[in-house]
Amino acid sequence: MDHEERIALFLDYENLAISARDHLGGMSFELRPVADALAERGRVVVRRAYADWSYFDEDRRMLTRSHVELIDIPQRMGASRKNAADIKMVVDALEVAFERAYISTFVLCTGDSDFTPLVHKLRELNKRVIGVGVEKSTSALLPPACDEFLYYDRLEGVEIPPARTRHSRPVSAAEPEPQPVVPEPQPAADPPVRDVDTLTALVAQTVAGLQRSSGGTVTASTLKRTLLRKDPTFNEADYGFRAFGELLRHLAGHNVVELIGGSAKGDPEVALPEHGDREAAFALLRAVVFDLAGSDGSAALSGLKNQVRKVAPDFSEKKLGYRSFLQFCKAAATSGAVDLKWSPEADDYLLTTKTQG
Repeated sequence: MDHEERIALFLDYENLAISARDHLGGMSFELRPVADALAERGRVVVRRAYADWSYFDEDRRMLTRSHVELIDIPQRMGASRKNAADIKMVVDALEVAFERAYISTFVLCTGDSDFTPLVHKLRELNKRVIGVGVEKSTSALLPPACDEFLYYDRLEGVEIPPARTRHSRPVSAAEPEPQPVVPEPQPAADPPVRDVDTLTALVAQTVAGLQRSSGGTVTASTLKRTLLRKDPTFNEADYGFRAFGELLRHLAGHNVVELIGGSAKGDPEVALPEHGDREAAFALLRAVVFDLAGSDGSAALSGLKNQVRKVAPDFSEKKLGYRSFLQFCKAAATSGAVDLKWSPEADDYLLTTKTQG
């Protein structure tokens, strides 16, 4: 615990909510993907969000459930609500930086370039600064100023709804009046099933995230602590394992992770396998692309995952530590298994098998 990063989280909520609505298909901002990403980077000890909360009633409930302190900036006649929220957030961040020396990392959730001077000041105070914002609405000035910047739309758990296409309604002579729909009685909800495949994907993703963020070794104790941050109800006993070490040995036996003796007894290092399942998955992708290739020798990314699963029903890129199927395909391209290029004509990524010679 003594070597963990202590994190202070500040949300420019109006910026986030409007950006998500306008640029991510009308979706609502959710805190959980941000919280999961931060769980891999340290322990969040301060959570504050700034807005005129009379405009964000449902969001307020979501944030309260996540133990976020809501700072209300009510709208006043003749005053700029936006500027007032920004100033309050800057003052609070600097106050925390000076009064709480144990906080080493500040996370600013905003895409507004007005916060760039705050980023510079925090870094002058030897604080690490992580920014979070929606990609299309984030100022180009803000990400380079931060130590790390996370685009919200790329975070694990953010499901962007597909763009709606409007179709003209055919003209008809007379449309029948819609009949009232009588809802069928729903059976009682079953308790959630603890699926080992879901656990496998969660562990692989978490190990990959810890390796990316820390750049060092990942111990079993760090992994367990991070899993508990992501899901405080996590318990290996729910999956039939008597101890966390037994769970890790099970996953190592299935080539999901590798266990290496660590410096502390009973706390091994956990890593993703360098070879094995990943190379087999790349070979599978290459074979499917080869079979699906059209006259131009390429196969589109859209629908490709379903084709892969027809050949290997248990395929999951998340079990290999990848956040998305696109990231898996990019890794396959980097390894040389396939070629991956964006096609403006197809409005999609196209994959081809590498030709020899």
